[in-house]
Amino acid sequence: MAIKIYGSAMATCTQRVLVTAKQLGVPVEVVGVDFAAKEHKSAEYLKKHPFGQIPYLDDDGFILFESRAIARYLSAAHGDGKLVPKGVKENALFEQAISIENNDFDPHASKLVAERIFGPLFRGTVPDETVASQKQTELEAKLDAYEVILGKYKYLGGNELTLADLFHLPYGTKATLQLKPGAPALNLEDPKRPNVARWWEEISSLPAWKEVQAEEQVAVAAIKKA
Repeated sequence: MAIKIYGSAMATCTQRVLVTAKQLGVPVEVVGVDFAAKEHKSAEYLKKHPFGQIPYLDDDGFILFESRAIARYLSAAHGDGKLVPKGVKENALFEQAISIENNDFDPHASKLVAERIFGPLFRGTVPDETVASQKQTELEAKLDAYEVILGKYKYLGGNELTLADLFHLPYGTKATLQLKPGAPALNLEDPKRPNVARWWEEISSLPAWKEVQAEEQVAVAAIKKA
C-alpha cells in the first residue's frame, strides 16, 4: 500500500515532507485536501489530525501528523535512517541544527512569508512592511550566527546533509520571492555571508527540491485554470 500524504503541494509543511521523501527515494502519494471546502476542518479529517492542519501521513493505517515528525519517520522506517546521523557526537550536532531551524529560523521566516507572500496571494491583503521588515531584520541577525556555524561545517548539522538542512527549504525559498519587481525580499545569497550563500545555493539546487517546486507549479496552474 502506497504511503499517502494528505496535504497540498503548495503548502510549506507538505513540501517539507515531500522534499524529504524525494531525497530519500521513498515514493509517496499526495492526496489533496480541499481548503476551499474546509475539508481539513471536517469531522472525518479531525479524526486523523485533531488540529485540523496539513499534512498527515497514512502508512498502511499508521497515522502521523506534524511535518518534522513525518520526515523523521520516513527516514527511520523507509529510508534506512539516512539524513539522521547515528554517531553520538554527529547526532548531537544534528539535534542542535534541528533546534536551530525550529526556534531560530522558522518563527521569523514563517511570519515574514505570511506577511509578504501568503497574505497577498491567498487573502488579498497588502503586506504590512513594518512587520515584514522587522521579521527580516530578526531573521538576518540569526543568519549571522548561521554564518559562523557554516564556517565550521559544510552543513548546519555537521559535514553531511541532514533533515535539518532540508527543513529550511520551503520557507527559505518563499522568503526570497518577490511578488513584483523591486519588492523587498530576503537575500540568502548575500556576499557578506559567503558561507550561508554557499550552503543555500547547494541545498536549494538539490534535484529533490527542484521536483517539489515543479509539482507546486503544476498545482498552482491547476488552480488558475479552474
